[in-house]
Amino acid sequence: MTAAAAAAPPPMRVFHSPRYFADIGQHVMPMRKFALVREAIERSGLPARIEAPEPVSDEDLLRVHTPEYLRAIATGEPRALAESQKFPWSPELAGAVRFTNGGCIAATFAALEDGIAGNLASGFHHAHAAHGEGFCTFNGLVVALERARAEGRIRRGLVVDMDLHYGNGTASLLASRPWAFGLSIYGNWYKQNKAYRDVDGERAPDTENSWSVPVPNGSGGGVYLDLLARHLGPAIHRAEPDVILYQAGADPYREDPYSPLDLTHDDLRARDELVFRTAQERGIPIAWVLAGGYTPDVSRVVEVHLNTFVAAVRAREAQALRG
Repeated sequence: MTAAAAAAPPPMRVFHSPRYFADIGQHVMPMRKFALVREAIERSGLPARIEAPEPVSDEDLLRVHTPEYLRAIATGEPRALAESQKFPWSPELAGAVRFTNGGCIAATFAALEDGIAGNLASGFHHAHAAHGEGFCTFNGLVVALERARAEGRIRRGLVVDMDLHYGNGTASLLASRPWAFGLSIYGNWYKQNKAYRDVDGERAPDTENSWSVPVPNGSGGGVYLDLLARHLGPAIHRAEPDVILYQAGADPYREDPYSPLDLTHDDLRARDELVFRTAQERGIPIAWVLAGGYTPDVSRVVEVHLNTFVAAVRAREAQALRG
């Protein structure tokens, strides 16, 4: 056996289920992309152990969301609340969001055990306690942190949000959770269920435990990566986290119809590599999730997400070789 083979870590745990999908018709958010990313991972030949998570429980959701909101998602009534995340409600959707949030929890626990793990769905960073926004029903990031804390697996957590849009739901939820911290680096501000491209004119405020870092319109990889490099280390120092949850958005990509940024696949790959490398250098487990991605050619979105997986695998391999 070669030294490289001896040092190779076991396949990375990545969570996905066919139950992540709900038929929402022709929609700007293609829910089928989760399965397409899984297929791309399987074709890549890189080591991954794809597992199906359990659905999230009411107990887990009620640590973060209100009973009234849970009832609306379960029953579809009142319809305005059940569709506040901008998806048409159906029993299939109500079930799907249970599984995608269960995947956030499963990936967080796997990361705590293995160092890095992933979930092939979003962290749903626009979801608030009492309603959804922006294609986000339940906030899987905060739900997962709360579950890990309730079981004594963590004391503190950090959300690193690199979606195109500001993580307004996460910031609102973290405001009452001083044990968690959020870093959102974004090219669109998001408030009241609406995106705003002009982050130079108006941006989200910093809060006690959430930093807002707008990326100026037209920025390329140099500016984007510099902002990440300058804020990630200080955010980790501020948060002192036992785990990092990383929302790896595909929508900052230059071809995305919502993106005012000039970021290539190479830029987004470098972003992922920097996040994973920084976490590993500090010995912090990290769970990654997918986010955003509205380029009409869905294969371009899948490529961004596949590159995140590849960067995570390479980071684990490099860590194993370092011992």
